[in-house]
Amino acid sequence: MAPNGSQGPLESNPKLKIKIAIDRGGTFTDCLGIIEGREDDIVVKILSQDPSNYDDAPIEGIRRILEKATGKSFPRNEPIDTSLFEDLSIRMGTTVATNALLERKGEKVALLITEGFSDSLKIGLQSRPKLFDLHIVRPDVLYEKVVEVAERVTVEGYQQNPFYEEEIVAIQKAAESDPNLVQGLNGQYIRILKPLDKDRVRRDLQGLYDEGFRSICVYHERAVRDIASEIGFSQVTLSCLTLPMIKMISRGMSATADAYLTPVIQQYISGFQSGFTDRLQSSNTRCAFMQSDGGLVDVRKFSGLRAVLSGPAGGVVGHAGTSYDPEDKIPIIGFDMGGTSTDVSRFDGIFEHTFENITAGISIMAPQLDINTVAAGGGSILHWRHGLFAVGPDSAAAHPGPACYRKGGPLAISDANVLTGRLLPDYFPKIFGRSENEPLDVEITRRKFAELAKQISKETGQNKTPEEVAMGFIEVANETMAKPIRALTEARGYDTSTHHLACFGGAGGQHACAIATSLSITRVIIHRYSSILSAYGMALAELVHEAQKPSSGVFTTANSVLPTINELKEEVTKELELDRIPRDRIKHEVYLNLRYQGTDNSLMILEPADGDYLAEFTRQHQREYSFTFPDKNVLLEDIRVRGIGQSMDSANESPNRELASVAKFDAVKSDEDGKSSVYFSGYGWTDTPIYLLEKLKPGCVIQGPATIIDDTQTIIVEPLVKATVLSRHVILDLPSKRTQTLSTTVIDPIRLSIFGHRFMSIAEQMGRTFQKTSVSTNIKERLDFSCALFSPDGRLVANAPHVPVHLGSMEYAVRFQNERYRDTFKPGDILCSNHPVAGGVHLPDITIMTPIWDAEEKDIIFWVASRGHHPDVGGISPGSMPSNSKFLYEEGAATISYKIVSGGIFNEKETRRFLYDEPSQYAGCSGSRNYKDNLSDMRAAIAANRKGANLIDALVKEFTLPVVHRYMNAIAENAEVAVRTYLRSVAEKLGGKLISFEDYMDDGSAIVLKIQIDGETGNAVFDFTGTSEETLNCLNAPKAITYSAVIYSLRCLINQDIPLNQGCIAPIDIILPEGTILNPSPWAAVCAGNSITSQRVTDVILGAFHAVAASQGCVNVFGFGMGGTDDSGKEVPGFGYIETIAGGSGAGPSWHGASGVHTNMSNTRCADPEVYELRYPVILRRWTLREGSGGAGKYRGGDGCIRDVEFRIPLQVSVLSERRVMRPYGLEGGQPGAAGKNLYIKKEEGGKERTINIGGKMELNVVPGERVIINT
Repeated sequence: MAPNGSQGPLESNPKLKIKIAIDRGGTFTDCLGIIEGREDDIVVKILSQDPSNYDDAPIEGIRRILEKATGKSFPRNEPIDTSLFEDLSIRMGTTVATNALLERKGEKVALLITEGFSDSLKIGLQSRPKLFDLHIVRPDVLYEKVVEVAERVTVEGYQQNPFYEEEIVAIQKAAESDPNLVQGLNGQYIRILKPLDKDRVRRDLQGLYDEGFRSICVYHERAVRDIASEIGFSQVTLSCLTLPMIKMISRGMSATADAYLTPVIQQYISGFQSGFTDRLQSSNTRCAFMQSDGGLVDVRKFSGLRAVLSGPAGGVVGHAGTSYDPEDKIPIIGFDMGGTSTDVSRFDGIFEHTFENITAGISIMAPQLDINTVAAGGGSILHWRHGLFAVGPDSAAAHPGPACYRKGGPLAISDANVLTGRLLPDYFPKIFGRSENEPLDVEITRRKFAELAKQISKETGQNKTPEEVAMGFIEVANETMAKPIRALTEARGYDTSTHHLACFGGAGGQHACAIATSLSITRVIIHRYSSILSAYGMALAELVHEAQKPSSGVFTTANSVLPTINELKEEVTKELELDRIPRDRIKHEVYLNLRYQGTDNSLMILEPADGDYLAEFTRQHQREYSFTFPDKNVLLEDIRVRGIGQSMDSANESPNRELASVAKFDAVKSDEDGKSSVYFSGYGWTDTPIYLLEKLKPGCVIQGPATIIDDTQTIIVEPLVKATVLSRHVILDLPSKRTQTLSTTVIDPIRLSIFGHRFMSIAEQMGRTFQKTSVSTNIKERLDFSCALFSPDGRLVANAPHVPVHLGSMEYAVRFQNERYRDTFKPGDILCSNHPVAGGVHLPDITIMTPIWDAEEKDIIFWVASRGHHPDVGGISPGSMPSNSKFLYEEGAATISYKIVSGGIFNEKETRRFLYDEPSQYAGCSGSRNYKDNLSDMRAAIAANRKGANLIDALVKEFTLPVVHRYMNAIAENAEVAVRTYLRSVAEKLGGKLISFEDYMDDGSAIVLKIQIDGETGNAVFDFTGTSEETLNCLNAPKAITYSAVIYSLRCLINQDIPLNQGCIAPIDIILPEGTILNPSPWAAVCAGNSITSQRVTDVILGAFHAVAASQGCVNVFGFGMGGTDDSGKEVPGFGYIETIAGGSGAGPSWHGASGVHTNMSNTRCADPEVYELRYPVILRRWTLREGSGGAGKYRGGDGCIRDVEFRIPLQVSVLSERRVMRPYGLEGGQPGAAGKNLYIKKEEGGKERTINIGGKMELNVVPGERVIINT
């Protein structure tokens, strides 16, 4: 079926059956018309916005298809007469919801939420989106007004209870007589703490209605919905119905998004339907929209929440249906390269869904196809900065577009493709320039690249031609686009090279060979409709309907939940029958959301062929996380049923059978449409034949280099690649990847940029592995961990943007161990350390370090390390962060180092001695209260290091060790140049003056800094002489922490995307007098030095540069728990939990500070409020912003937070905080922020309560009903 733009009428069948599939994108709208009984399809590609010619692009596309199909006129601005057709089916994917979210042009929404949580969605998970931005910008919330509802419920019981199963039995018995204890939909028991005040709700709702609100988002309450409907609200979204899953923040953001977007979707649909005489509601017309999960839904059921990835989902369905072969089962990587971004996905016979994603800063928690997006496309702007090539993330967009568009735009990837001959103006539509009737402009592109090449040659001393520069940017873009593919494959345990690459999108064919080569993929599949494959995917998609129900409790077999499964099956079946799908064409997919008890990561398990969900869960957990827990119960959280209405005409279009059977013949010269010159890396300018795809017959084999062109795409066949043309596909077969030969003496800035990406990618994949394979909330949910790779002598090479306080300190730790064990290391040895004298920062932060050996296992060629904050490592209080510790031993387990793995064997005996036996020997101290979780998290760190080692081995095989080491050093040199350049500029502004700053801890200890910069060399001395002596408390900061603070602060001050490595600290000499709070003795308590004193050091550095006013200068460590070793030495089962609480960021010279966010040296998340109460015996009474606390000024500081926690059982509680006396300073006349305040609401006899100010640091033994209120 070849596309045909001029198909005439079929006179013998005046009433046609037509299926029209549409992808309404941001720039173009692609339309495909498939007419029953005809071989040729109709393709229409038009601008999504062209108000001078038409109001709605999809209607215009339909109109043109119908005119070509019938030969009749369908005038614009008149409804299309659908009675002329026997069957008219329209399927559409649209960016309407996405655009409304990105541009914040949704409906005016009010949020109704439980009292005490009015700001919880603003605070979110309290982390900042960009680690090194002093000007913190967080996405706006979608609602305009929030109303607190007087009601409160909480889950009964807590999962961290060592006697959880016995507690459940007691709860069930209590529910028989307690009217405030009810069983929820998921089977869990809920305690009603405060019934809903309906009268107050009615008054509040009426007030909102009178203010013009018509769309509201409501938490939990169906009763609120009923009242709102009576008043007249047109859109009422209930979070409990929109997303019946536990997680208050994600569910709340998702429900608000639905309330915000659904009216926009409905308004668009209404306008679209008005373009048809029957509004698409007759028996002969059908209209369905693509949802984010890859299924179609009837137009009447299309909602905002399910529409966010509507367009990209069509592409996934398209490549799955056209490239995957169910017989050979080779998985497919989908590569969809557009103008502003690239989407990548994976298909192995089953659509892979994710249930939480961030779009436009909003957490969308709904079934979505697992699509990774990177900001690199044809319009991505090219940058040369700090000696590195960079592509995007900013885009030239459609207007002004790349330079070659003739509208004064910047150089972009499309320009690089034009200059290197990958885009040929003679074969491209003449739609450019001010009048939109000119061809692509090669000359402006050439001139701009010549100017850039001249600049690069001058700065590097290497003579670069414009073509080399353009090719360099293409290669960097290819590496940028390969990163998310590796995240979809290697990071999840799949070998990328065993996949095929399905390439589509307008720009994909120009990069397909290079992307495949980078990933060691040997076959690329390009469908004839690849440039409109998202639209084609709409034609292949099925109607779906989903139903979901929360559950709880231990899962044994599917039979135990069979009644619920059957109930959900019947629900989805009835919905699909309403969409005119016969019952016998409906199939069901059943998913159970399972997780191990005591862990936070669940897996959505599709019903296996043998029905054994537990076995399948175990297999997937082993593959995904590298371990299982045979001794833990498996909990069922949700039951999900997906009903699919199967099409009668659905058929797989895999090219394999045709490729095997078609008679192949080599292309001859007469097949060529001409020649052009294309620039290839390693070959230079090469004469390259041009072929028109429509003139090539199936079986034609073309040896690269070649350019294959059709109306909507250009395919570059690189040298040594073979292209085979089939009736519906073009197959590109690539040779196996060879070791690349690069110079070890001359540093190519292009390769330098690529190696920067590769090193960073390794650290990021280590981080993903660590997060996935860990079990503790601290690492898995709060992300309190870091991963990095180091040179053979322990210098930092690259780290992922995790926790800033780990940046410099991990290098200190690796270098220490490298010196200590240099002559005794053997292959298979792995080290564990956490001691402050060995580069540790505080004892809960345990570092696992793995040396990587050369092929002969003679020399260490790299190090990798992973550091994670463990929830408890023993000591005098649960959580191992005692506010009253005076000596290091009181804070828990400590080791300078030991071999946690020796000769490949895990040393559990020594690990138990480290974590449990030794710390419990001290008076008043306990061993770890979470020993099993400690073991699991340490094994997770080992797995993360193994991932890093494997990736480094692959990098060495690809480029050779000398080349990898040379570029490792060059990246550090590049970062060093950037820091020196910045410091020279500061010295020039200051005229060589010494800069200084000091600040004080709440106990009066001073942190004093003087900075002297050498304006000629860019060297600087950071001298902390004058800083106070070490203290008899836990605020002492090990030496490594100040190194981290300096490297982090410099990266923030430079405010450019430079590699973060040892080169950043190379120009700096740090003076830390011994015996001070910043360089204490080995016996000093240090638990708060890492999390709190580090914040103050950073404030002092930034203050010295007058960059930004003080942040909250604290992370407000709050912990509670029970158990450990009692006075008699008996081990008491228990748990420990530690969290940090956000505050306000400092104002800058042109911006307000951000509220309720972590700053400086921390960026850990907070636990979701519902997960918090589900796991632990607490009630979160209030979680809001502390209005007015940020400090007045032209630019205000950000506000702190209020966290009010009530305890349900007797617990030990620890509060560790600063800025309760010394307020955060303002700059340039700005006022200081408010001091924090910690309150203890203590129960007395007779039910009386006392409110007690407990200061910044306190240890408490609380009883049920008592509360601690943290004001940051």
